[in-house]
Amino acid sequence: MPPLEAAAIYVGINMLLLIYLSSRVVFMRRSAQVSVGHGGNIELELRTRTHGNASEYIPAMLVGLVTAAFMGIPALWIHILGGAFTAGRILHAVGLSGTIFQLRVTGMLLTWIAMILIAVMLIYHGLA
Repeated sequence: MPPLEAAAIYVGINMLLLIYLSSRVVFMRRSAQVSVGHGGNIELELRTRTHGNASEYIPAMLVGLVTAAFMGIPALWIHILGGAFTAGRILHAVGLSGTIFQLRVTGMLLTWIAMILIAVMLIYHGLA
């Protein structure tokens, strides 16, 4: 599988994750009748932060994966880093939504490790 097609898998999965997390906020807003903010609703606040956190990390990593693919970084690395990142985002979302601290920590570690490695690869290949 070529690198760009490998990256496309993780772009698609992470886009669906963002849609899912966003829909959880929308449905909770409707049921709680809260238009802006969280209105003191703890569950809505958690859902909003879960979506917000994903929205903060996912775009940068996806740009990194696609850039790496265009630079010719092997598909195996795209899969390793894209898979680790995606697993991290899912673990973090589950951990934050359910207030399961260990899943949040593991999710963030996978997220950061994948992002650091892709960043270093991009810088290295950009300078080489």
